[in-house]
Amino acid sequence: MSKKNSGIMMIVVVFVVGAALCINKIKEGNGYSVVYLTTGEVYIGHLTTFPDLQLKDSYILQVAKDTTDPTKSNFQLNPISEALWAPQTLHINEKNVVFYGPLLPNSKIAQTIVSKGK
Repeated sequence: MSKKNSGIMMIVVVFVVGAALCINKIKEGNGYSVVYLTTGEVYIGHLTTFPDLQLKDSYILQVAKDTTDPTKSNFQLNPISEALWAPQTLHINEKNVVFYGPLLPNSKIAQTIVSKGK
C-alpha cells in the first residue's frame, strides 16, 4: 500500500471511530435537545441542524399557575403531537434561537420523557 493510500485509510478509520463515538453519546442521552427561543418558549426534541434547525418527537415546556397556591408555578411538559396544530417536524428560524444544546440523561426533563415511554 502506498503512503498516500495508507494516509487516506487512516483518515477514514479516524472518521468512522469518531462517528461511532458521537452516535453512542447521542444514544446515552436519548438524543434529546433543548431549544430556547427569543419568545420565551422552550422546546425539547430530537434536533437536527442541517439543512436547517428541525425538531422531531418534540415537546413544549410550559409554565402553569399552581391550582392550590396561585403564588406558585408548575412546569408542564406537553407533547407537540397533542397540540391542535401537531406538526410532524418543527422547522425553527435560527434568528429566534437564544440557545440550544443536548439534554443530560439525568435531567428531570430527560427522565420524564423516558418514563413516558418515548
